[in-house]
Amino acid sequence: MLQELEQDNLKEVIAENDKVVVQYGASWCGSCRIMKPKMKRLSGNYEGVKFFYVDAEKFTESRKLAEVNNLPTFAAFKNGELVNQTQTSKEESLKALIDEIADN
Repeated sequence: MLQELEQDNLKEVIAENDKVVVQYGASWCGSCRIMKPKMKRLSGNYEGVKFFYVDAEKFTESRKLAEVNNLPTFAAFKNGELVNQTQTSKEESLKALIDEIADN
C-alpha cells in the first residue's frame, strides 16, 4: 500500500520500518503523476517493504534524506540508511530499486 505523508516526518517513518521506498514528487510534475499509480501497483507485490509518497516541495526535511534534485526521485532505505536512489519515469527502473532491499 502506498501511503502519502501528511507531515514532514519521513525520518521517523524510516526509523520505525526496516525497508522503505519513497517517491518524491510534486503536484506540478507530470512524470510524478504518471509514476504514482505504478508505485502504488508495485507496492502490493512486496511484503515487508513500506511505500510512501512525499511532496518534495512541502516537506523539505524529508527531502534532505535523499539527494533530490530532479522529480520524480525514488529512494530505497534499509535499516534506516539510504541504500540507493533513482530519478526515473520507467517502471522497470523503479522495480530494480525496490528489488535491492526486498526479500522477494
